[in-house]
Amino acid sequence: MRCALAIGSAQDRPVVLEVRGITKRFPGVTANNKVSLRLHKGEVLALLGENGAGKSTLMNILYGLYHQDEGEILVNGTPIRASSPHESIQRGIGMVHQHFQLVPVMTVAENVMLGNEITRGGLFLDRRRVASMISAISRQYSLEVEPDALIADLPVGAQQRVEIIKALYRNADILILDEPTAVLTPQEADDLARIMRALVAQGKSIIFISHKLREVREIADRIVVLRGGCVVGEALPATSSEAHLAAMMVGREVLLRVDKDVARPGATVLEVCGLWVRDDRGLLAVAGADLKVRAGEILGVAGVQGNGQTELVAAITGMRAKEAGVVRVAGQDVSGATPRQISELGVAHIPEDRQREGLVTSYALTDNAVLELYYRAPFANGVVRDEAQINAHCVRLVQEFDVRTPSIHVPASSLSGGNQQKLIVAREFSQPIKLLIAAQPTRGIDVGSIEFIHNQIIRKRDEGVAVLVVSAELDEVLALSDRIAVMYHGQIVATVDNGELTRAQLGLLMAGAGPQAAFGGRK
Repeated sequence: MRCALAIGSAQDRPVVLEVRGITKRFPGVTANNKVSLRLHKGEVLALLGENGAGKSTLMNILYGLYHQDEGEILVNGTPIRASSPHESIQRGIGMVHQHFQLVPVMTVAENVMLGNEITRGGLFLDRRRVASMISAISRQYSLEVEPDALIADLPVGAQQRVEIIKALYRNADILILDEPTAVLTPQEADDLARIMRALVAQGKSIIFISHKLREVREIADRIVVLRGGCVVGEALPATSSEAHLAAMMVGREVLLRVDKDVARPGATVLEVCGLWVRDDRGLLAVAGADLKVRAGEILGVAGVQGNGQTELVAAITGMRAKEAGVVRVAGQDVSGATPRQISELGVAHIPEDRQREGLVTSYALTDNAVLELYYRAPFANGVVRDEAQINAHCVRLVQEFDVRTPSIHVPASSLSGGNQQKLIVAREFSQPIKLLIAAQPTRGIDVGSIEFIHNQIIRKRDEGVAVLVVSAELDEVLALSDRIAVMYHGQIVATVDNGELTRAQLGLLMAGAGPQAAFGGRK
């Protein structure tokens, strides 16, 4: 298959990186097919595409993690073929991965120098000198970070700044940021945009991989779109709408809004009363939360990440012990129930971390498709698994939910993030359910997969399922919810019908301004 290629006119600034006809094949799939692009000095180039479009594969080739089968890479006009990340770093290419490569029990300075240590007298690590260098880099590029802080104690946004400092410490002139905002709060994403502008203002060049159309249009100078491993177009943010970019990514028109009828709520299915939960550090994360979700409605929980949402969901699903309070599902007290007991009551759970909590990534798709069902008929006859039934079930889910995979027998780790998420949704929806708990259901996935998953959630609501959606994306909460509960510092500070408050008023509640300020004195 030969792919269309659209390369924009040359810019005034010199080309620092050029990719020519890169092709990379894996068993059963061509991840990159004759991909060509250019990056100019002081430019932010956004690489946009669906999950599985070949973006990360291309970046891993640039960073020396993979080797291309065909094509060449030029840095400042010189052909290179990096056999390792170390060689790419030596040529001025740094990469910040979506999943950070940091050692939690080590300090910022120790992580930054790891693999590139500076010593005193050839024997002792010169932490003071490295800390001084980190401080200088921090000041130069507005990357506020404390060199002596432990990584485990830093919020996600600060950890990402450490990753960027690691690359700059190694004299990277070209930075690859792979899904840099996928795990950030809106405030942290704004900070990152400011940092990127500071970097390019001082001559650095950035390749920015993202699924988020709004932020791509706000941050990028130029956009290259990949689909099916090919470059299918190039666009300028100022002259391209989100709808146009989405259609380029997916190859069809994408509905960027959620189309749903008015809810017809019934009886209460989930009731949470006076819930208190501690986090991993033993600190109170949920402080007396109360909420109700009725059959046939979606209650969205809005809030800046880190305000107790993770612990709230974990306690409801039986994955975390409760300090106090009661959780009822369909009138039955499940406060002390196990995750399996809760699941058997008809509760489906889409966890916020698909790789750690939603899948066993080393297992085949067939095994992941029955993680909660493997011991039940028709997938088991006593203690003996029925492989034919399991395989047929997995084939059905893959087809119905458009999980793109070369085989049902490949490990889940081989799937793109969006296809992993669709596999989880397919599994959770494959059994009769009364309650759906969806935590960050579309984090880090493309617009086509988001549209699909949103439609599946609405379909469940319309079938009479009670749905609790927890999302750090306020746009997602506003699009899906019939009612919205705002969470701040472990408390539900307000519950309103969707449309009762403006986006700005909800933002005030999320920031802790209090109901009086948000409601303008009305409540």
